Amino acid sequence: MQLPEDQIRAGHIPADVYRQFPPGTDLRRVVIVQEAPRSYTGPIVLTLVVVAGSVAVLLVIAFVVQVVAGAAVAVLSATGGLSYAINRTSKTRKGK
Repeated sequence: MQLPEDQIRAGHIPADVYRQFPPGTDLRRVVIVQEAPRSYTGPIVLTLVVVAGSVAVLLVIAFVVQVVAGAAVAVLSATGGLSYAINRTSKTRKGK
């Protein structure tokens, strides 16, 4: 029995707890209740869900902005409000 939990499971009462019993207490009827060890699964899963949700929201926002920008360019170019021209200069010089 190396750990205090092992002693409590075996029926031993620690000295600091033993001193707190009132005189005349029947120690055969004493039950010691241990607090369960803390589980970190919940906070870790919650953090992962929040991060994944944030990434998903940012991706959706980026997609919506891209679609809106594409639609705006299409509408403006169709109405003549925006034009895009590519000027290609020839690589050979003509006449000198």
